[in-house]
Parts: sequence; structure tokens; C-alpha cells
Amino acid sequence: MATILVVDDAAFMRMRMSKILTEAGYEVIQAENGLEALEKYQAVKPDAVLMDITMPEMDGLTALKEIRKVDPNAKVAMVTALGQQQIVLEAVKNGAKDFLVKPAEADRVLAAVSKLCN
Repeated sequence: MATILVVDDAAFMRMRMSKILTEAGYEVIQAENGLEALEKYQAVKPDAVLMDITMPEMDGLTALKEIRKVDPNAKVAMVTALGQQQIVLEAVKNGAKDFLVKPAEADRVLAAVSKLCN
């Protein structure tokens, strides 16, 4: 089964997404900011990434750009709070394949990951 990197500075969001994905049979790796996400992406080469936008150290948009420099084929979906449409548009321009609005329901998370991995 595919390996998914879940990136969010909020531990409860990482745990919630990880639980949804693990129960569906995915292997999950977690990172709490964009810098850690970049390091883990390079080390593990996950099949897909669920990336929060607003984080300390390195925000999700910057991390998306850096990951795409390392791997132009990286499959990343942005996870956003309501009201961040402009950032989402910029993320899509920079290679994001999908986006989820927090708090995403389990079926939406699984649909996004399925879309990324296929």
C-alpha cells in the first residue's frame, strides 16, 4: 500500500489524518512543519503528501516548491483552512494536485489520497 506524508503543525490534525489513512491500509509518516516535511520527503520518497499551508519554520507553499524542486513529479494535496483560496490557487500553480478544507471528512481525505496515488 502507498506511503503518505502528513504535514501539519497541529498534532491533533496529524493524528486524525493518520488514523483515517492507517485504517484504510496506508502507511503514514508525519512531519510538523515544512522543513521537516522536506527532510522526510527526501529520506522516504512517499507516494503522496497532505500538506498544511500555515506552519512555522517553513510554510506549506514554500515546502511544496522545495519538494517539487527535488521531485518534479511529487504528488501533493494542500490542506487549508477556510478563507485561503488565494493561497490554494498559488499552490495549484506551483504543482499541488488537490486541496482539502479543514476539518476534512474521512471520505474526502481518502478520495484525495486515492486521486494522488493513481
